Amino acid sequence: MTSRVLVTPEAAAVIEQLKEKHGPLLFHQSGGCCDGSSPMCFEQGDFRVGSNDVCLGAICDSPFWMSQDQFAYWQHTQLTVDVTPGRGASFSLEIPLGLRFLIRSRIFTDAELNDLVPLVYLDED
Repeated sequence: MTSRVLVTPEAAAVIEQLKEKHGPLLFHQSGGCCDGSSPMCFEQGDFRVGSNDVCLGAICDSPFWMSQDQFAYWQHTQLTVDVTPGRGASFSLEIPLGLRFLIRSRIFTDAELNDLVPLVYLDED
């Protein structure tokens, strides 16, 4: 099956570093303005996922959630979480490292669209 969300090796290394320090993590992309359009990394339990969120999959064993409104725009794209130097204006855990997560994307092929990993909604957990 085709994954909806991937991670670069560089971002995976940062995620593993954050997991060592903070324990289990989760990602959320709200789609709001500014940093809301960037993936944000939280300790599991520090961010409350709501009924308007959908889980696209997991990266480094960390679930990646997105608001359903945002997903409506991104549903035809494969997302890749990457990392870059710089400081975002969010509460994401990588910020103190002088880094920020970002999304790279590409449109799914027709074949991939027919073979996507199913979404998970909060009430299915």
